[in-house]
Amino acid sequence: MKTRHSVCVVTVIFLLAVNATSFSGYYSVSSANAFTLADLSWISGSWRTAPGGKVQIEEQWMAPAGSSMLGMSRTVSGDRTVEFEYLRLEQRADGIYYVAHPKARCPGTDFKLTQLTGQEAIFENPAHDFPKRIIYQKGADGSLTASIDGGAGTKSMKFVYLPMAQ
Repeated sequence: MKTRHSVCVVTVIFLLAVNATSFSGYYSVSSANAFTLADLSWISGSWRTAPGGKVQIEEQWMAPAGSSMLGMSRTVSGDRTVEFEYLRLEQRADGIYYVAHPKARCPGTDFKLTQLTGQEAIFENPAHDFPKRIIYQKGADGSLTASIDGGAGTKSMKFVYLPMAQ
């Protein structure tokens, strides 16, 4: 019985070690608390969707300072602003949160950083109606893609932003 217990303990330790090393570039919710806003500084800047569509979307993010990154977004159709949103990334004791205030609505909606892999960040709020996830990815070409969806495996809406000329 003692031998069987020892074998089980050794097997569990081995599996944990293999699991930890096989996902070295992947960080989940349990380790998301170890990150700082500096790890998301690649989102900073002024971004715009490609011209020529029905609408033009702009999103701007300040660099990390004071435990936050402030952002804003506006959607313009013709000569009218049809949507706008105040955004915030904030460092809290239990992790990093994306706080969205569409049309300046208060209070905002919190989405917790649950995964961070290089230049991809996933923020989730499973209790929210839609979206449940907000995903930012920095492309090798310098673009920034923001996606929203109803959870893993659902259809997503993607917005590809290009850097704006300063």
